[in-house]
Amino acid sequence: MADQSETTCQLCGRDVFLTFHHLIPKKMHRRTRFKKDFTREERNAGVMVCVLCHRGLHDLFDEMTLGRDLNTLPKLRANPQIQKHAQ
Repeated sequence: MADQSETTCQLCGRDVFLTFHHLIPKKMHRRTRFKKDFTREERNAGVMVCVLCHRGLHDLFDEMTLGRDLNTLPKLRANPQIQKHAQ
């Protein structure tokens, strides 16, 4: 179950209830590449985002892309598709 709290979304900046987004989706955790390249702590790291941004991330990108290419907050914020969605 996603942890929820009210604070500022790390992507769009709105003050609403937030959910925890794993920077490396849980579905990728069991894959050898991710086990080899990332520690358990890194695989479990995440950011707090609003429901709209969380849904948008998973609508825009598949889990492999999120885990491989967008696995840090700076990478998420730098992505043009996410920037457009967050506006």
